[in-house]
Amino acid sequence: MQKMSPTETIASIIGAFFATLCASFFSNSILEASNMPMVLASTGASAMLIFGIPHSPVSQPWPLVGGHLIAAFIGISSYYLIPHPVIASSVAIGVSMLAMHLSGAMHPPGGATAVTAVIGGDTVHELGYYFIIVPVFFNAIILLSIAMAIGSFRAKNPYTLNNKDNK
Repeated sequence: MQKMSPTETIASIIGAFFATLCASFFSNSILEASNMPMVLASTGASAMLIFGIPHSPVSQPWPLVGGHLIAAFIGISSYYLIPHPVIASSVAIGVSMLAMHLSGAMHPPGGATAVTAVIGGDTVHELGYYFIIVPVFFNAIILLSIAMAIGSFRAKNPYTLNNKDNK
């Protein structure tokens, strides 16, 4: 795996902090109005990928956004269609993985999004398919926006860093 320069590492850490802070604040601000506090664990996992290994295929914009949206839709549908939570969660994972492979949107934290849609409790279930938009879509867009904003601190070509930065 490619090592980041010290500047890239610092920018990534700061970016991950602000991105998860903003996404969590946004989700809670919107959903607390309905007494539904929400923080997605998958947002933290996505931040680790897109800021920690930004050049990975699973860290690119389409997998980040598309993977979460696909998984959220499949997870909610599984919750509605399959009455047993363990089976519904397992189906949501498998079908989400298939759909992400077929769409070229493989983003592993989407698996947590799919499971959250099934076992997230009343907070998630009261949202229904709105869960796809708030918090899932908005969290992904917030992470992506901040990742793009700090992208200027990264090497444009991951293979052109100095040897001393790659050690």
